[in-house]
Amino acid sequence: MTGYRQQEPPPGVRLAGVEELTVTVEKLVAGGEGLARFEGVPLFVPRSAPGDRLRVRIVERRPDYGRAEIVDILAPGPGRRPDPVPELSAWGGCDLQHIEDGLQAHLKADAVVETLTRLGRIALPAPVELITGDPWHYRLRTQLQVEAADGLTRVGYHARGSNDLLPVTRCPILVPELEALLPELPGLLGESPPRRLDLAAGDGGAVTAAPLVPGLPHGEVTLAIGDLSYAYDARCFFQAHRGLLPRLVEVAVGPWTGDEAYDLYCGVGLFTLPLARRHGRVVAVEADRVAARYARTNARRNRLGGLEVIAQVLESWIGTLPAGVARVVVDPPRAGLSSKVRKTLLERRPRRLTYVSCHPATLARDLRQLAGPYAVESVILLDMFPQTGHMETVVQLVLE
Repeated sequence: MTGYRQQEPPPGVRLAGVEELTVTVEKLVAGGEGLARFEGVPLFVPRSAPGDRLRVRIVERRPDYGRAEIVDILAPGPGRRPDPVPELSAWGGCDLQHIEDGLQAHLKADAVVETLTRLGRIALPAPVELITGDPWHYRLRTQLQVEAADGLTRVGYHARGSNDLLPVTRCPILVPELEALLPELPGLLGESPPRRLDLAAGDGGAVTAAPLVPGLPHGEVTLAIGDLSYAYDARCFFQAHRGLLPRLVEVAVGPWTGDEAYDLYCGVGLFTLPLARRHGRVVAVEADRVAARYARTNARRNRLGGLEVIAQVLESWIGTLPAGVARVVVDPPRAGLSSKVRKTLLERRPRRLTYVSCHPATLARDLRQLAGPYAVESVILLDMFPQTGHMETVVQLVLE
């Protein structure tokens, strides 16, 4: 009779029947949750800080891990503080406001490095530079939720993990000109408001809103980054940290020159315009037609030639990327590069590949795929999202 080895149950079964327990948080992981353990099973705890001794309640059980919420803080960790903006404590956009400003960025940086080395299985060059800016009043864009009932209009954010509205009259992560609008919005929106309102700010105190609402400014705003001027409106994606935008452009574009460069997921041309000053020809690809139109406008207004903007979904265009070009820059959404884009980059092998990412896990996955022909030359982290668990990463890869 052939013997067999009984498969061991997954570690998560140890959480069966456990409702509340006491844990100590070891560290932050990418995304900003704290990591604790119960009998070796990882427990992820939002709104926790390293060193916290907590009473927690299990809210999610998975085969390999669990998720818990804080019931009581028995002993705070060394970096914990009272929330500076308590009315935003239940909103995911301020998930780390309970940690001292000077500590947040370093904890997040450690989490990103750990994710890249563990999931990406790559050796990162030392040092990994961390760039920080103002932790408050930095955000150039926001999306607000709106509800109207019984003659009352409320404006705010969804509570973490739900569709419950948290009304707000202040939000000090926003630049002052956007925050100043918050108390006025319920009166301006009236009794039949849009369900969602996007706001963006530019230079000189200018703001814009979308959709079009009488009494609210609309249309484009402009923002100067160095000696380049960018136009956009509230419908467009644009990097949010006003003070760190020049550094982001600097580290992503860098000093390199060449005959041809490609800027993929180009938005309104944040990297496209400075690339055009360093390369004889630049091709920029953007699926969003509004953003692509602004990219063309920005190139024209800055008098930059040799620049083509293609309004097309990248997956349908990527097959036309030539082989062996000097430079490709990618700045994908949180989902990272699709398998088709990764495969094409590996086949066409640009000599320098710059990857700008806001999501460490998908970045790690993509770097693991790209690591064959490419060497990681540098990794630079920018804290573009203070008070949240997010971190922007710029990776320079060169063909070996």
